[in-house]
Amino acid sequence: MNIILVSRRHGRTTTLATWVPGFLFGCFLVGVVGLGYLGFQFFNDSDNTVLDKKSVQAWQETLSGQEAEVAQMRQYTEEQLQALTIRIAELQARLTRIDALGDRLVSVAKLDKGEFDFSQPPALGGPNQTKGTAFEAPDFTAVIDELADRIDNREQQLDVLESLLGSQKIESETFIAGRPIRKGWMSSRYGYRNDPFNGKIAWHEGVDFAGKDGSDIISVAAGVVTWAGKRYGYGLLVEINHGNGYTTRYAHAKEILVKTGDIVKKNQTLAKMGSTGRSTGPHVHFEVRKDGRPVDPNKYIHRAARR
Repeated sequence: MNIILVSRRHGRTTTLATWVPGFLFGCFLVGVVGLGYLGFQFFNDSDNTVLDKKSVQAWQETLSGQEAEVAQMRQYTEEQLQALTIRIAELQARLTRIDALGDRLVSVAKLDKGEFDFSQPPALGGPNQTKGTAFEAPDFTAVIDELADRIDNREQQLDVLESLLGSQKIESETFIAGRPIRKGWMSSRYGYRNDPFNGKIAWHEGVDFAGKDGSDIISVAAGVVTWAGKRYGYGLLVEINHGNGYTTRYAHAKEILVKTGDIVKKNQTLAKMGSTGRSTGPHVHFEVRKDGRPVDPNKYIHRAARR
């Protein structure tokens, strides 16, 4: 095969040998193979490889770490669920005890059971102000929230009950009623009488209870001792302030068992009966005063005590 080359300038022709095209094609193949080899070496180089052995190993280590984290999180979640289950049981037991206590207090206090009904859930209501779709919490969270709300409601009721019972107890303790002695009899009434020393008509501001020398003189109501000692005409005197303007006096004692500032309870022994001061024999002169003025003690002696 001959290839003829024609020159435009001189119109001359040149003939190429048949081996030249083969030589050129061989050079082309060598160039292609060389470029391919260089590309392979470039991409296979450790510094330029996208996924080499180290990268694969790093990915495997990362995945292993994530699997360990998932397992740890699963264990933690299970432990939390178990703890929540125990907490729910504790709250339920606590609520049961509170309900039982509340029912008992209502019964003891003789209150209206309809007002403090611990067997029923608290009444709730109000206009619907919700916009959009409400968030639905997990079941265990809803149970805990419900129990917490019920316990809060019960505790509020118990606070009210405690306040009512406390008020009732205070009113009962400070309610003046009964006699200032355990044993004895009334020897002189309130009002005008003949004075035992001169026989003249005189005003008697209290009542007298005669009894055995040294017998107990007791408080007819709770209060604070405002006087405990000698006083002209009264001998050894105990005076108690009961609040709301009420005071009581216990006179002619043989011995005083309390001191000024003491807080005394109802029916507490204050002194021992005697005949000190202006007295003709063992007895206790008992007075009831309202806003500093004497009132008839019989109104308080014969009325029933509050319970």
